[in-house]
Amino acid sequence: MWQKVFDTIDSLADEYLLIWKEFCDIESPTSYKEGVDKASRYMVALAEKMGWQVEYNRQSVSGDCVCITMNPGAPGRPVAMSGHVDTVHPVGSFGNPATRIEGDKIFGPGVVDCKGGVVASFLAMAALQQCGFQDRPIINLLQSDEEISSITSNKQTVAYMGEKAKNCAVFMNTEGCAPGTLTIERKGIQRYVFDIRGRAVHSSECYEGINPVTEAAHKILALEQFKDPEGITCNCSVIQGGTTPNTVPDSCSFLADFRYRTMAQRDYIEQFVRDLAAKSFVEGSVCTVTEKSRRICMERTDFNEELLCNICNIYEKTGLPAVKGVFGKGGSDAADMTARGIPCLDGFGVYGKRVHSVEEYAYIDSLAQAAKAMAAITLYL
Repeated sequence: MWQKVFDTIDSLADEYLLIWKEFCDIESPTSYKEGVDKASRYMVALAEKMGWQVEYNRQSVSGDCVCITMNPGAPGRPVAMSGHVDTVHPVGSFGNPATRIEGDKIFGPGVVDCKGGVVASFLAMAALQQCGFQDRPIINLLQSDEEISSITSNKQTVAYMGEKAKNCAVFMNTEGCAPGTLTIERKGIQRYVFDIRGRAVHSSECYEGINPVTEAAHKILALEQFKDPEGITCNCSVIQGGTTPNTVPDSCSFLADFRYRTMAQRDYIEQFVRDLAAKSFVEGSVCTVTEKSRRICMERTDFNEELLCNICNIYEKTGLPAVKGVFGKGGSDAADMTARGIPCLDGFGVYGKRVHSVEEYAYIDSLAQAAKAMAAITLYL
């Protein structure tokens, strides 16, 4: 059956290229709930046209998370596909229209990250339905605040996705990935705000003051030692302190962004941050530290190793290019699903470059390739 499904994907590719463009023309930065919901509704309209079941997880601040189900009453073990519809740039950053097609590429907000992956998953489902596939339910989850680690929903969207996918044989997350790879590990993210208090005086008597900017500088240097691409990294940014050049300020704050590979490394980071906050380099300064956000890491697990092996066999059976498991340095919802014990790999989306820039682009032919991979796994896992 796989060849029939693949041929159907190829026959639908031009139609779904138009869908891809129209979907990405709906600008949806995470903080713009109206845009995120409008983007989701665009895909929901397509799902309803196909006769698929739609359920909303309503949110007051973030966009609504959506669960779309094909073959809800089928007997087989479900499979899940997922991608996020929120993007990163303010509305208008890409011009009007936001998306353009040039040669073999499509440019625009989220064409790779992650709207292209969402469209590829819908293409896979449409082809399977057109070919009469009814062996198992297919769940497609549209995430709404992934780009900021689901802060705006207080992690409710991720919890909803995990509940919907808890019995699935596989969770295919559709972030972009390089050809011939699937992501089996990802770094986690911890962000902290350091708030430092000192004593303000006139700069002519700076020796009488307690300068929190100086204290922040010492702490930043201590944090910036973490630069291991394969382990812990730290980037300090968004510094605020002082008002005028002739005053020693009374406060200073900065943001620290940690990336880590294992939960043991996260524990180490938490202790290091607490110890650093308690230590004063400038006598009399006082520091408090607050966790701003967190996203757990996606650790390599035996069940995901087994999943990758099974997928490699399916790709060989269906003539798809061989893949290997790789380590991703950015966070994603795949980590949360893996932590819940759901067999999960990431990188099932389209291939492109310049992600999170105004020149983000994807290769058009990667849409059909991504859809074929997800369809094959649905058929044979």
